[in-house]
Amino acid sequence: MTVLPRFYPILDTDALARFAMDPRAAAEILLAAGARILQFRHKGHYSRSVFAVAEQVAALCREAGTLFVVNDRADIAMLLGAGLHVGQQDLPPADARRLLGTGCVLGFSTHNEAQLRAGDGEPVDYLAIGPIFGTASKQEPDPEIGLAELARLRSITARPLVAIGGLRRERAHAVFAAGADAVAVIGDLLPEIRERAEEWMEVTR
Repeated sequence: MTVLPRFYPILDTDALARFAMDPRAAAEILLAAGARILQFRHKGHYSRSVFAVAEQVAALCREAGTLFVVNDRADIAMLLGAGLHVGQQDLPPADARRLLGTGCVLGFSTHNEAQLRAGDGEPVDYLAIGPIFGTASKQEPDPEIGLAELARLRSITARPLVAIGGLRRERAHAVFAAGADAVAVIGDLLPEIRERAEEWMEVTR
């Protein structure tokens, strides 16, 4: 069974760009704070320059001994020797596993009970569930799940469960109490990423 770090920061290139922040610099800060997993999330076109940035972040993670995960793109994950996280509209997890092999960490996003039950039957290492609270990281987010529903859904799977969506430091303990094994964080890391990363490391110890 995969054991995930409780703090799961996500480098979202759109969110970083809103604060004119370089993903490489952000990665260095998160790794210096002690992050043991780091996801690179780029929803636009993978130009050569974007791939070069992902490649550099992957190298920083290797040096730090931190698991590097690519969002959506199995081909990029394979090129970088990274883990992969796929969503409901991406390559199906079973097909992603065929490409990546058994040694690659594979995660899968779910947004309701039916998707979580289906995801539990997929060859994945962990499942994400959300949004737990309102989120600004997606243009058309799924309905909020909330803490009570998270607690109810926890019993559906024995796989590590990552809570995502609108998570802030003051809510972290309640999210863990509801059954999450890890919390994925995007917006609450910005703009003071150094201070926020240190605070998140503290509340997820």
